Amino acid sequence: MLAFSMFALLLPDFANATVGTGGSLPYESWLGNLRNSVTGPVAFTLSLVGIVVAGGVLIFGGELNAFFRTVIFIILVMSFLVGAQNMMTNFFGRGAVIASVSDIGVIEQEANHNQ
Repeated sequence: MLAFSMFALLLPDFANATVGTGGSLPYESWLGNLRNSVTGPVAFTLSLVGIVVAGGVLIFGGELNAFFRTVIFIILVMSFLVGAQNMMTNFFGRGAVIASVSDIGVIEQEANHNQ
């Protein structure tokens, strides 16, 4: 049993993550569209407008009832979240991008050509 365990640990299969193709679930397309809509330039502009308007209402609104004040805070927090996500993307990029097999082949050909 110990020998089999050592054999399994020392000779692993190829990464199973490379087998999946992605994009095969029925709801992924509209989730991708929703993500692009929420993180685009229009959403960033609306978040800036929301921050200014909600902040102005809180500062110059006078007496607000509890419901209206809660709605203003929700708008303010959502504006901060959308705006912060866009700013962090601009500052630090979108994260790691995993190259496809065809991209790796092109990169290898370019590396061989440069040698």
